[in-house]
Amino acid sequence: MRPLLLLVAVVASASAPYRSPVHLVRAGDDLQAALNAARAGDEIRLQADATFTGNFVLPVFDGDEPITLRSDLPDGDVPAANQRVTPASASRFARLVSPGSEAALRTAPSARHWRVVCLEFGANRNGAGDIIEIGDGSPAQSQLSQVPQDIVLDRVYVHGDPENGQKRGIALNGADVTVRNSYVSDIKGVGVDTQAIAGWNGPGPFSIENNYLEAAGEVLLFGGADPSIANLIPSDILVRFNHMTRPLEWRGSRWQIKNVFELKNARRVVVDSNLIENNWVAAQPGYAVLFTPRNQGGRCAWCTIESIAFVHNVVRHVSAAVNVLGHDSAPGSRAATGIRIEGNLFEDVTTRLGGNGWGMLVGDGPRDLTIDRNTFIFDGTTLLYAYGTPKIQGFQFTRNAAPHGQYGINGAGASTGTAALQKFFDRPVVTGNWLSGGPNGRYPAGNRYESPFDPARAGAAGADVGQLRALAGEVARGVMTLAPQPPKTLTITSSAK
Repeated sequence: MRPLLLLVAVVASASAPYRSPVHLVRAGDDLQAALNAARAGDEIRLQADATFTGNFVLPVFDGDEPITLRSDLPDGDVPAANQRVTPASASRFARLVSPGSEAALRTAPSARHWRVVCLEFGANRNGAGDIIEIGDGSPAQSQLSQVPQDIVLDRVYVHGDPENGQKRGIALNGADVTVRNSYVSDIKGVGVDTQAIAGWNGPGPFSIENNYLEAAGEVLLFGGADPSIANLIPSDILVRFNHMTRPLEWRGSRWQIKNVFELKNARRVVVDSNLIENNWVAAQPGYAVLFTPRNQGGRCAWCTIESIAFVHNVVRHVSAAVNVLGHDSAPGSRAATGIRIEGNLFEDVTTRLGGNGWGMLVGDGPRDLTIDRNTFIFDGTTLLYAYGTPKIQGFQFTRNAAPHGQYGINGAGASTGTAALQKFFDRPVVTGNWLSGGPNGRYPAGNRYESPFDPARAGAAGADVGQLRALAGEVARGVMTLAPQPPKTLTITSSAK
């Protein structure tokens, strides 16, 4: 009987209808129906050059093999897997557009395993809302079980309207979410905060790599709104090889300009090998990079900045460089702790853009702040200004290279050098620095002061300026020819009692 059973099985298998894993959706077809019908491992291809108007939802499906949603173009007609998309290379992508203020594409609660590849997303009506929503930033997402997981946005072109702008490009409130090789532009607004990418109600991890990100308010932001999930801190974030910027032509325009990169609630973040540029005094004092814990709406007493590595970045053409805050004012937040700023180039930090042209502002008691082997090229009066209470514990300022400026390291009500260090810092380590043109007797031993300042003569102090300027060129071109480095593991030793 066994041969007969085998024959029956073969015949039954041969007679089963074939189901292709690739599904073409043409202009005018029902895209949402295709999304709902897809099964694990499927590929949904949207007709090239076609526009699909709606508020589309990535649904929940059974299985762990991802579903891919992409333009129906041969691989040879789209950017390679390590190459950033541009408006020109996206010219034949299928396009998704919202008819109103709701997102053109969002995830259903608990959705997972979706890949969105080589698609264009246009502005919402009047530039309102988010173009893409991964997860839900509202109180509707109040449990970790509702958070979408394993979502990839790869080589997507997301843009606001040149005249009306757009509030937000991508809202990132999921878990295990990747945005790579993408181009987000014309994110700008009048009298409102705008972000190319922002996340506040998703646990992470997040990977943001090799993107062009352009926005007026904050280009990339974590925090800034209280999470609806209790005790949530966006965590395990990798930000690498991104060009974060805005056009200098926006200076003096009606768009609300604030910062470039900002963390208000985040833990275990590596910001490595990015180009961060073009920030000036407008709606805020003009600092480009901010590590400032904020209990934004008064319901996030656990909000913090914790275990941060800001390494090998180029920050340029800004009115002030870095602002580090220890804790939020009433009703308060947890203290910022474990911030490492190492091997970066801060150049053209300038009063010409309307700000103070300072290197760093540090206040209200952050803990375990390390500033090591950076080069600051600035034309303001102050390299680092300190203020507030409590005293800053675990502070190390080592092997940095900079012109001293008029005041160098000073603080509120404290004169340059040792006086400021004693007032605002608890047993600081300040050694191995080149403070060019500074007063020899005003700082701890082990620093140097010869002038004029020339980064090429920094010796053991400062970043590798030539290498970082070359890196900036690579990042601006958007082709990841540099060998990818694994995320860095942070070991933070707390000095808190």
